[in-house]
Amino acid sequence: MRLRILIADDHPLLVDGLKRVLEEIDGVEVLEPVGNGRRLLARLRETPAGLVLLDLQMPQMDGLETLKVLREEFPQVKVIIFTNYNQPKLIREARNLGAKGYLSKSCTSPVLKEAVARVADGGTWFTEEEAAPAGKTNFTDDFMRKYQITSREVEILRKIAQGHTSREIGEQLFVSEFTVNAHRRNICRKLDIHTAVGLVNFAKEHGLA
Repeated sequence: MRLRILIADDHPLLVDGLKRVLEEIDGVEVLEPVGNGRRLLARLRETPAGLVLLDLQMPQMDGLETLKVLREEFPQVKVIIFTNYNQPKLIREARNLGAKGYLSKSCTSPVLKEAVARVADGGTWFTEEEAAPAGKTNFTDDFMRKYQITSREVEILRKIAQGHTSREIGEQLFVSEFTVNAHRRNICRKLDIHTAVGLVNFAKEHGLA
C-alpha cells in the first residue's frame, strides 16, 4: 500500500502520537499536519494526499464544514473523521457528507490501523455500535458542568475505572503517560478524591464505568 495521509487536528500532542502509529504502517507517508480546515484545504491544493484524518472541532473551519468543501473540491480524497464526539447524529451526518470512516479518539492503535487500511482499500469504517446511547450525551454534559471537568478528563476517568494504567491510557489516546498523569491530577483535584479506588468508586456511582 502506498498512501499519503494528512492529519487535520489542533492538538499537537495527540497529532504526534497519531503520526507515530500511522508511520508504522507499511507504505504510509504522513504529511506535515495542519491545525484547521482552511490550512487543510490550502495544503491539499499544493500537495496531493489520498486520505485525511479530520477532527470535528477545529478553529476557523470545523470538521463538517471542511468535509463539505472536501467533497466538492477533492472528491478523490478519502476522509476519516477522528473525534471525541461519538454521537449517532454526527456519525450519520458525516457519512451523508461523504466521510468514509468515523473513529473515536479513544480507539486503540490496532483499530486505527485497521480502519485506515480498510478505507484506503475502498471500504468504510463507522462506529455506530460504539456510539453513545440516546440520552447519555446530556447526562455527560450535565456531569461536566457540575464538576467543572473536561470531556478528555471524563474519558480518562472512564478508562481508570476500567482498570487501565496511565501508560495504557496514553497509548489508547495517542498521548504521553506524562499527559495522562497530569489529567489524572486535575481530576483528583476537581473531585477532591486522591486514591485510585476512590476514583473507580466515584466513576461507578455516576454511571461512568
